[in-house]
Amino acid sequence: MSGTETAPTRVAIVTGASRGIGKAIALRLAREGRHVVLVARSAAPLNDLKSQIEASGGKASALAVDIGDGKAWAAAIEQVADEHKRLDILVNNAGITRDNLVLRMSDEEWADVINVNLTSAFVGIRAAARPMMRGKFGRIVNIASTSGLVGNAGQANYAAAKSALLGLSKTIARELGGKGITCNVVAPGYIETDMTANLPQEIKDKLLGMLAVKRLGIADDIAAAVSYVTSDEAAYLTGQTICVDGGMTMC
Repeated sequence: MSGTETAPTRVAIVTGASRGIGKAIALRLAREGRHVVLVARSAAPLNDLKSQIEASGGKASALAVDIGDGKAWAAAIEQVADEHKRLDILVNNAGITRDNLVLRMSDEEWADVINVNLTSAFVGIRAAARPMMRGKFGRIVNIASTSGLVGNAGQANYAAAKSALLGLSKTIARELGGKGITCNVVAPGYIETDMTANLPQEIKDKLLGMLAVKRLGIADDIAAAVSYVTSDEAAYLTGQTICVDGGMTMC
């Protein structure tokens, strides 16, 4: 590469990018010079975020797709790789909850959460692996949860899916590590998002008592961790789970 040439722009896909943690990750990666492909089911918030990123001088595109539809999700990833002639980063962040006690949990509540929170990550990784292998570079990040490490009453489906991401990630790390591709997990603790905004104050106070850092996390805390594990500098970090939880689990 001559002195006048610049490194090509890394292309990153972030699922669940329309709000909360996914939005914070997308903004951070765009600010760091990545072209971010924003993925969620609804186009409107993605287009708003795309405009926000572009107004700040970043690069982004919006892709409305239901990641729970495996064929559509895989096709979307192939579309991105074909359009940009590369795919460098995949952040599997999107997730849903269908909370219920195990004795009351329906088959549908179980299957919906496993499909979106776990199977979609597998489908996404499988589709992204080939273009990453062609580019001899890849950063795969699966956003799990401390619920997947310690369990949580009423979340058998959610905790099972998030726990399974750890084993999936370690296996992918072993399979693809020789191809220049890393796979890691970022496991948030209690983060202030739309999903946690309605927690009663007494619950928040109880949570604070469990933390070494006496505050709830914010989405930017997770984005900072994702920023590092997707960087060139993190080439020797793979198969790891990074708990961003204020010291709740000390994992």
